[in-house]
Amino acid sequence: MEAFLAQPGSYLGLVALWAAYFAVHSALAARGTKARAARLGRTAARAYRLAYNLAAVLLLLPPLWLTTRLGGPMILEWRGPAWWAAQAAALLAVAGFAVSLRAYDMRHFLGLRQWRKPGGGVEPRDPLRISGFHRFLRHPWYFFGLVVLWTRSLDLAQFLTALSVTAYLVIGSRLEERKLIHAYGAAYRAYRRRVPGLVPVPGRYLTRSAAQRLSEQAKGERAP
Repeated sequence: MEAFLAQPGSYLGLVALWAAYFAVHSALAARGTKARAARLGRTAARAYRLAYNLAAVLLLLPPLWLTTRLGGPMILEWRGPAWWAAQAAALLAVAGFAVSLRAYDMRHFLGLRQWRKPGGGVEPRDPLRISGFHRFLRHPWYFFGLVVLWTRSLDLAQFLTALSVTAYLVIGSRLEERKLIHAYGAAYRAYRRRVPGLVPVPGRYLTRSAAQRLSEQAKGERAP
């Protein structure tokens, strides 16, 4: 608290910088922005996802640099058996993330498929895939990221960064799901009711057959 009171403008500036990053990130991911990019021509449509990912990485540098520069007193520190438990949780999260990559089309995620296959628009339509961890969580990457984030020992600047990132993942997941509902209709609404978003809940998951039925249902409900 003393560090915050000594330079409140710097720490509030860090939070503001993260808020600005998240606002730009969300604006670039919005359907309207993608539609405007598509109207610029086929090259713009093909390159949009690649450019979006590059911008997302480059714009991360200022808030990360400020987080490192500010530092501050320790707010969250894992010690003793709790430290070992935290490291184990982080390792499991990293392993889960690695396994979950198989459920994603990484060429699409990175923008390579859009670039190499003209005519699909800024975001080519894909079927709704509910496999692996997606049967237990709607946003497994966010969950794994949060586990890794909160199992670190955090100084004041890192703690504010962790709070900012957590808030954005909660808000951003809801913004993302608006697009998914628009794309997949009632099938995604049913999936949303039955599977938790960011934190696993015992008893709330889909069997493989139920997931397959929702995927099939979504094929006929994708928005034009």
